[in-house]
Amino acid sequence: MKVSGVAAPDPGKAIRVRVDGTEIAVFNVGGLLFGVDARCTHVGGPLERGPVTGTVVTCPWHGSQFDLRTGAVVRGPALEPVKTYQVRVEGDGLDINPS
Repeated sequence: MKVSGVAAPDPGKAIRVRVDGTEIAVFNVGGLLFGVDARCTHVGGPLERGPVTGTVVTCPWHGSQFDLRTGAVVRGPALEPVKTYQVRVEGDGLDINPS
């Protein structure tokens, strides 16, 4: 799914985009782009606002951690993983597709 007019975030940064009604957090980790559902599966915290260490994002609300590569829960209180997306730069925007 193409998101036109949206640039990839700078290294170490994240953005939130909407694709067909789905909110996706896009992270740039050392030049690699990762996409996950933007809301934490615990109580919906904004993952794009959480700190990233390596490829693990920490929800800023209650500290749940998710692996950006797989969506797996690294640390609770969340019990359910987040959905992941393949993200790549294409032309003047981003191409985002479910993993």
